[in-house]
Amino acid sequence: MEYVTAVPHPRSEAAGPVRAGRLSLAVALLAGALGAAVALLSTRQRWSEGTTTVAGGAFSLTAKGSDVTGVPAALAIVGLAALVAVFAVRRAGRLLVAALLALSGAGTVAAALLGASDSSALDDKAAQAAGDTSATVHALSHTAWPYVAAVGGALILLAGLLALRYGRHWPAMSGRYERDGAARPRRRPAGIDPDRPEDLWKALDRGEDPTSA
Repeated sequence: MEYVTAVPHPRSEAAGPVRAGRLSLAVALLAGALGAAVALLSTRQRWSEGTTTVAGGAFSLTAKGSDVTGVPAALAIVGLAALVAVFAVRRAGRLLVAALLALSGAGTVAAALLGASDSSALDDKAAQAAGDTSATVHALSHTAWPYVAAVGGALILLAGLLALRYGRHWPAMSGRYERDGAARPRRRPAGIDPDRPEDLWKALDRGEDPTSA
């Protein structure tokens, strides 16, 4: 009795990475864009509040995320730019940009968590309001917005990790490349001698590109 061994079809073997690449691309785009938007929005909200004494009375103070630290907003913008740049580069360049994307997310998380308990921004405002450099803020409290910014950074980090893992399966912006990454050859229109100006003018009149290789 003869046994027949089933040979996997090449298309079925390639379908897995392609499907994973498409899914990871969609998730990375959504996570990166949403994360940057959340981080930027969060830095415009109130992160902390408290009171200081001015002329013998209590004076309320508030600090936005941008007052506490500008790092999350800056890294969110860098991450968004890196997310777009991932599709403009290939191979080693794509890995470097993906790493930058992941680092932007990690930095946003760290800066937001550090700012969640910061009081220096309100202390500075208290000193300005009281006209006394030794004045500090009292009854200090913090909101949940720093943690929301950290969530945005985590989404950017997720996009970067997906780009590092599956980025080689993602398409590039330019349509002049084949699937294997090689540039498509461009043929010069037949019957054109680059050393004869009259041939070049005739090609231009026909709407052809006489400089094509």
